[in-house]
Amino acid sequence: MPIARAAVKPLMTTTATHHTTNAWIITNVHQADGARVDVSIAAGRIATIGPDLPREPGMAIEDGAGALLLPGFVEGHTHLDKTHWGMSWYRNEVGPKLTDRIENERRWRAQSGHDAGAQSLALARAFLLAGTTRLRTHVDIDTDAGLRHLEGVLATRAALSDLLDLQIVAFPQSGLLGRPGTDALLDRALSAGADVLGALDPALIDGDPVASLDVTFGLAQRHQKPIDIHLHEPGEIGAFTLGLLLDRVAALGMQGQVVVSHAFCLGALPERERDALLARVADLRVALLTTAPSSTPVPPLKTCIETGVTLFGGNDGIRDTWTPYGSPDMLERAMLIAMRYGLRRDDELALAFDCVSSTAARGCGFTQYGLQPGARADLVLLDADTLAQAIVARPPRKLVVANGRIVARNGAHAQHRNGH
Repeated sequence: MPIARAAVKPLMTTTATHHTTNAWIITNVHQADGARVDVSIAAGRIATIGPDLPREPGMAIEDGAGALLLPGFVEGHTHLDKTHWGMSWYRNEVGPKLTDRIENERRWRAQSGHDAGAQSLALARAFLLAGTTRLRTHVDIDTDAGLRHLEGVLATRAALSDLLDLQIVAFPQSGLLGRPGTDALLDRALSAGADVLGALDPALIDGDPVASLDVTFGLAQRHQKPIDIHLHEPGEIGAFTLGLLLDRVAALGMQGQVVVSHAFCLGALPERERDALLARVADLRVALLTTAPSSTPVPPLKTCIETGVTLFGGNDGIRDTWTPYGSPDMLERAMLIAMRYGLRRDDELALAFDCVSSTAARGCGFTQYGLQPGARADLVLLDADTLAQAIVARPPRKLVVANGRIVARNGAHAQHRNGH
């Protein structure tokens, strides 16, 4: 899924340790399969992975002390602009309906002067600290706030641009059709640097799925941007909307450029109808995102894998007016995915980790990802014997490397020093 990225200049310096010019090496780590390896890094990339790599004269050496080596984690769906991370506790007394949450949030943000720039930066740095190096965030585009929230998150992306690969989705949280002028704001947001066009419940929020999808796909085509749509619609109505969306993907040649987030309907349909839709989803290379909620139907993970559907994971909101839950630790999200899908065997837990690593990278279109030569050097070291243990125990991160730079050590942000 190609992502067009507007050029931005950093707004602040970071405290990351720099390795982007000089080669260095991490020794004495083991991969998820148990193999003992070293990792050499040069110019922000993985140069070589293998046992007993040679040390060049003057090369900085980081002793991994037998730690488990994992690729940097991927957050496939969050809302950095909404978070209260680090703020005083928000007392949630919102009503039960989706529209209650939408109206409550808009009112609270306007009255409180909530700063999307400061808050998104705080949460993005917490993600880095816990090992996430690639992240997709949805940002509210609203006729009351205009592009203010987007501007704040654009500043965060610029501030962390050398460390965190951050995609921004221009998201109409109040819907597209009900508030005149939203489509024009989305158009401006895509021109201003948003990477992906968002959408929300064309039938139940917009009230006209045909018109809503026509506008959404028209904007995406005009800007040559992919789409990531929130589809909460249940059962048959969700299936109807999904069918209309798939028709447009096929007609417009947008295979591999659309994500359907949540897709609750796929967890509630009769198996025959569900599988027919999943076959179309696979054929059109439409990806699915789940947050693995505990009390809502979810797309079937193993069936998606068997049919070739990309299903990946994310937190959704973290500590905001919608929810008190969520964490920037993607190992926790992997554990919650595993629990939601009843995954207990070690090999099954690996599927949950895929949802916040390689599969999420594929679903979002993040390139040069993984533990192989030539990939961006995004690495996490932690004390665990196996991947399953890492997911369940979630030990502190001994080392986090982002784009070839050490950004965290022993659970704290790394301070710049000479050498490595």
